[in-house]
Amino acid sequence: MTEKVQLEGDDRDAHVVEDITGYITATPPRSFFLFAGAGSGKTRTLVEVLRRVTGVVNHEAGNQYANRLQSRGQTVRVITYTKNATDVVIGRLGENDLTSVSTIHAFCWELIRGFDEDIKEAYLALKDAELAEAKQTAAKKKNGETATDLRKYAEIEAEADQIRTIERFLYHPDRNTYGPGALAHSTVLSVAAWLLSHRPTLQRILEERHPLLLIDESQDTMRDILDALLKLEATRSGKFNLGLLGDHRQRIYQDGHQDLPAHIPKHWEFPALKMNHRSQKRVVELINAIWDADINGRTQPKSGFAQYAQTTKSAGVVRMFIGDAKLETAEKIAKERTCAAAMAEATGLDAWADGTRTFKTLALEHKLAAKRGGFFDAYSAMDLLDEDAAAPKSNGERTGPSMVRPLLGPVLELARCFTATGDLNEFAAMNVLRAAKALDCLSCGVDERRAELTKLHDAVMAFGAATRRPDATVRDALEPLLAAQVFDTHERLIEAFADATPPPAPPQVVSREERADRLRRGWCHLFDTPWEQVGRYRAYLSGDAELATHQVVKGSEFPHVMVVMDDHDARGFLFSYDKLFGAEQLSKGDNDNIAAGKETTIDRTLRLLYVTCSRAEESLALVLWASDRTAAVDAIKATGWFLPEEIFLLE
Repeated sequence: MTEKVQLEGDDRDAHVVEDITGYITATPPRSFFLFAGAGSGKTRTLVEVLRRVTGVVNHEAGNQYANRLQSRGQTVRVITYTKNATDVVIGRLGENDLTSVSTIHAFCWELIRGFDEDIKEAYLALKDAELAEAKQTAAKKKNGETATDLRKYAEIEAEADQIRTIERFLYHPDRNTYGPGALAHSTVLSVAAWLLSHRPTLQRILEERHPLLLIDESQDTMRDILDALLKLEATRSGKFNLGLLGDHRQRIYQDGHQDLPAHIPKHWEFPALKMNHRSQKRVVELINAIWDADINGRTQPKSGFAQYAQTTKSAGVVRMFIGDAKLETAEKIAKERTCAAAMAEATGLDAWADGTRTFKTLALEHKLAAKRGGFFDAYSAMDLLDEDAAAPKSNGERTGPSMVRPLLGPVLELARCFTATGDLNEFAAMNVLRAAKALDCLSCGVDERRAELTKLHDAVMAFGAATRRPDATVRDALEPLLAAQVFDTHERLIEAFADATPPPAPPQVVSREERADRLRRGWCHLFDTPWEQVGRYRAYLSGDAELATHQVVKGSEFPHVMVVMDDHDARGFLFSYDKLFGAEQLSKGDNDNIAAGKETTIDRTLRLLYVTCSRAEESLALVLWASDRTAAVDAIKATGWFLPEEIFLLE
């Protein structure tokens, strides 16, 4: 086995493109699942296969396949996880009339758009299923149905009644702005899955348009839609084929199958990319060890392949730091700076040095990132206003709540037109105002126009003066702009700004809070937020900040990475690094899941750790804030993942 690995070297995956091309062009075509680990060149492989089967690269079987597609007016459909991934594939592939590339949401909406009566029927069927499940769950309770259960039934039935009144549906997650006919991402997928399973006509439409569907990041594809496509492939074998690409070890969302390889038919082909072209050898060794770990609480099988680093990447630096979770956030941030200094010394690189830091910090949860990044008030307010849009999403949606625009757009851009001393770059400011169409409504008369421009200038200068104050709030910054109606602003923001009533008290049970009360608390919190936090929040939202969450960096890579693991500040319940590293005992629920063979907190956290560590190219710092440092150190040493000189206890 060792001799074979040495002989294959860095070219061990060279045959995979030709193998997959063969599956697609065979008679009949064969479906496949490509196992593609972190940094394995999955996108390059996908593009090279597409170039062959669409005739871009001269290939005898590929040319024949391309001719069949063209003669029938068909295309190969490629489904990516994010809009950025779509752009990457299209950019590398170039102009190609025989491929259609989009996200899974765009693909599903394209299939069902305009079939409003069918959408309504599917949506109502999903509500019926939701109601039945809620009643079934309540029936299993020892004391039977509660008042909370009855309220939930009533809410579901009210939603169903509202759906019955809708005549036209559109794809937009913001129901607050676009009304009850707006379908969120998950709803579009669920409705499409139901229709694919119940509408033979839709199945034929898909088959006739796209005889081959390639799905990237298939491990995180919503179960319902993936099951519907697998069923379609099984019933229309040879006419409709699937190619699934991904790595089940990197599944970080609950929508996907817990163990995707177990759901793939045995007669499919199973090619694999085993090289890791991204990371240095030490990082690759670590992620291999993480996945191969025998940890109490793990139920997920170790299926998959170990990766190999390129022979030219034989180095890499990894360090594990363990600190006390009971420290205040400010103290933890200071300690994390000392960790970075230790990495600078170990690597000899300025990327880790204070003042020139260019490493990426990955946090478990958005609240943790907000605390570390100094924009906790801004994030908390946005979360109250629209929890679905408040955080950056891995699918590329990073615009923030629509209700707060233009705060996160032209208002911030206008602020950047001022120097630290308060001087205004008038040319840059005019460009911001033009782009925001703030000058479109100026009068034609010379005197009126001059007066309006003077008013506009005064408002802009007052805004600049307000934002320079150290204690400036969002309210202070917005007041002159709203008074002069400089920007086209959402009516909800205008109404909330004018509302002088105090915010309601936070609820004891969040799930029982009325929507109006939550919004009012959100607006008040936003207007009281320090102005300086808005820019930091926007940088985080757009992905330009030093900080990011584990989920959002899916598919990304960075030369140097610091992973901050702090259950205490994150306050989540799906993941627990304390449990993974032995600083906290497994709960009764964990043990019940283990006994039932269900996914556990350990499974989820182990995969998340695998994902974060595999983002690093050159060096990796892991910082664990443990509730029991001694137990954590003992457990970490027991894993064998780290050398003794790689483990440091933060005093």
